[in-house]
Amino acid sequence: MESHIKVLLAEDDKNLGTILKAYLEAKGYETDLSTDGREALEKFKRSEFGFCILDIMMPVMDGFTLAAEIRKLDRKVPLLFLTAKSMQDDKMHGFELGADDYLTKPFSMEELLMRMKAILRRSAEDRIKPTVFTIGKFVFDYNRQWLTIDSEEHKLTSKEAELLRLLCENMNRVLDRSVALNKIWFDDSYFNARSMDVYITKLRKYLKSDESVELMNVHGIGFKLVVNEK
Repeated sequence: MESHIKVLLAEDDKNLGTILKAYLEAKGYETDLSTDGREALEKFKRSEFGFCILDIMMPVMDGFTLAAEIRKLDRKVPLLFLTAKSMQDDKMHGFELGADDYLTKPFSMEELLMRMKAILRRSAEDRIKPTVFTIGKFVFDYNRQWLTIDSEEHKLTSKEAELLRLLCENMNRVLDRSVALNKIWFDDSYFNARSMDVYITKLRKYLKSDESVELMNVHGIGFKLVVNEK
């Protein structure tokens, strides 16, 4: 159950960190608070966590660097960034590092809990879904984030892998843009829509090695991964 999940909370604002820790523990989540990234990383190495909440602007080691180090140790543990920044480049960088979500300060405790539950629900669903797909001549290994054709290999980012798996699950059918945005980014804002378009362009570039595979835009609706059988 979610209430048995141990949370790593890295937040250098001691007042906010203490409040968040108390709130999460009141909701049944065992929570370990660190006030700098290096301390948080050492705790992650020593214990098993089921969820990480990372502030970006921290002393000693910032949240982006911490996330990159955590991803080297565990590719699956859910990561949610907290930040006072609202720059789009920061959000893109966070998603590239494998973040599951991104919450800008100030935020409500209820919204944080809602986003955590959505991420954990999706993680539970992921464990029972297929993880290896055949796309024409390609083999896509979701867990390893590899897209392979003959001797050509592409290492995908976390968001690329999530988007490609969703397309594979709807192969030869239209994937609605809003469905993809809500499942992967948890909302269908303009910024997230533009971000998804970037990932679609990258996936299309990878898939062009097989002429039988086409990643189509369906105007006004979404995308369609088509495999033309020969």
